[in-house]
Amino acid sequence: MLDAKPPPSSLPLPIPLLFLVPLFSIAAVSFASDYACQELSTSCGSVTNITYPFWLANDTDELFTHCGYQDFKVICRDNTPILSLATDNYTVIHIDYDRRIISLADADILGSADTCPRVRHNLTSLTDYSLAYAPSDTYLTFFFNCNDDRTEYTVSCLGHAGGNISFVLTDEMIKNNSFIPDNCEAVIVAPVLRDLLKSLEYELANRYKEALHGGFELNWSASTNDTCSHCERSGGWCGLNMTSSRTLVSACFCSDGRIASHNCSIAGLTLGCFALLCLFLCVYILRSRKHHEKNEPGVEGFLLRHGSLVPKRYKYSEIKRMTNSFGNKLGQGGYGTVFKGTLKDGHLVAVKVLSETKGNGEEFINEVASISRTSHVNIVSLLGFCLEGPKRALVYDFMPNGSLEQFIYADKSKTETQNLGWEKLYEIAVGVARGLEYLHRGCNTRIVHFDIKPHNILLDQDFHPKISDFGLAKICPPKVSVISMAAARGTFGYIAPEVVTRSIGAVSSKSDVYSYGMMVLEMAGGRKNFDAGVENASEIYFPHWIYDNLNKYCEVGISGLTSETGEVARKMIMVGLWCIQLNPADRPSMSKVLEMWEGSSGKLEMPPRP
Repeated sequence: MLDAKPPPSSLPLPIPLLFLVPLFSIAAVSFASDYACQELSTSCGSVTNITYPFWLANDTDELFTHCGYQDFKVICRDNTPILSLATDNYTVIHIDYDRRIISLADADILGSADTCPRVRHNLTSLTDYSLAYAPSDTYLTFFFNCNDDRTEYTVSCLGHAGGNISFVLTDEMIKNNSFIPDNCEAVIVAPVLRDLLKSLEYELANRYKEALHGGFELNWSASTNDTCSHCERSGGWCGLNMTSSRTLVSACFCSDGRIASHNCSIAGLTLGCFALLCLFLCVYILRSRKHHEKNEPGVEGFLLRHGSLVPKRYKYSEIKRMTNSFGNKLGQGGYGTVFKGTLKDGHLVAVKVLSETKGNGEEFINEVASISRTSHVNIVSLLGFCLEGPKRALVYDFMPNGSLEQFIYADKSKTETQNLGWEKLYEIAVGVARGLEYLHRGCNTRIVHFDIKPHNILLDQDFHPKISDFGLAKICPPKVSVISMAAARGTFGYIAPEVVTRSIGAVSSKSDVYSYGMMVLEMAGGRKNFDAGVENASEIYFPHWIYDNLNKYCEVGISGLTSETGEVARKMIMVGLWCIQLNPADRPSMSKVLEMWEGSSGKLEMPPRP
């Protein structure tokens, strides 16, 4: 993807402005609050030192005024400290504030008496967190229920009837031996401590639980969070403050009781200093803007170089006006919050306000660069954008029916959303395939989305699908098939195996095909593909279960299926199973997928077990 370079060094302050800085500080007024942020430790279970940047909360989703990084919430559940990463729970074993390291272990494994536990949590990418793997970590890769007759590295206690066996391999084993089991039900990658793993190396298949119990270590840093790094450098603690309108906003809690928006070094101005400061600032801004436009190599530089491609640019005041001061929130994701808005001509829009913590602007450039190159009925339309310093927003056409996610899961039936029906699900699946085929082949440059999932498929008033959220996309030259990436990207449950473990295959547009296949199977099954909450343990991994029960699932009369809708269900499932093959070379291209949709399900060959 295009590089988002750091901004150039700023111009030196004018000499008169330098004399104002002491006056500015002397004239500071203290704005006191009724919330004192103190570095006091709280405890939960055996962990007695839970303090900043971590913060302890009750076992609810409700947020409140607090000091600490927003994603460092520790929940005390049954006297056990829990930290959530990628929607999965990890038990906090220890926090070392001197080394800035937190030790975690899989909560399911640590709390289980099972001597042969099955790992269910993939944790390989931490791009949305102020965390990174420590040098002490390595990986274990589990291959479950494989149709493979090789015996090395097998976990006998996880074996199933019918000859299917499971394997556990270290990262070094995969790299050195190129041993990849065939036709496995699932592949799970789990971090563990390197030194502990070495002591178990020759007994790994029987003692892998000990490696998982030892957990793994993560480093934390405020440098990935601009708001917190600025606040901490000024001697404050960053966190969230509940305003009078019951809205949570970023805040910097100062030692003297003030709550500042960014840092504690400056609190206010007297009227005279403020007026004089404004005079010199106006002159300085005019000078620096010219310098900035000539030399800015980051986001502004990108916009200047590609001015003919980008859509209309809005002021932040216009964004506030069209969203009624952000009064109608539609949803929130890892890269920002979406609000409903209205243009001056009455046109309804969805405005995504990007998180200020994404300081280098990569996701902003991704979105603008990707969608500006597209024009397709199944790709969401970008109408405009806003860029004013750290304030960044994207303006899209409003999709009145929201995202596909709310219509396809059985556990959503309590809401009053309508049932789309098999014909409409089929149309949506075909529409998304056409959009992806266009991204991979139809536009001037190839675009790989890397985050295809129901949440990112929007539905217009006629339930026509639109692919959205290009924050993780990669733009590739048309003739380049293999994509190089520094780290894994995507959403757990939809991310292709080769994006996580490169020894499986090369990352390419086939990675989108895998995500698409998982989504189609969820549409056909009306449930998550991996659901630990089902009553029958054999149905936990839906693709494996549906492969063995395809004829029964599509039988006329079951779940109201007719001969016609049963044909649709069968085709959706078979296309989905072809798309999620472990080896990328075995998956069809999106052009081939469209050929599958146009043909009869009777002409489709049964794919290998996923």
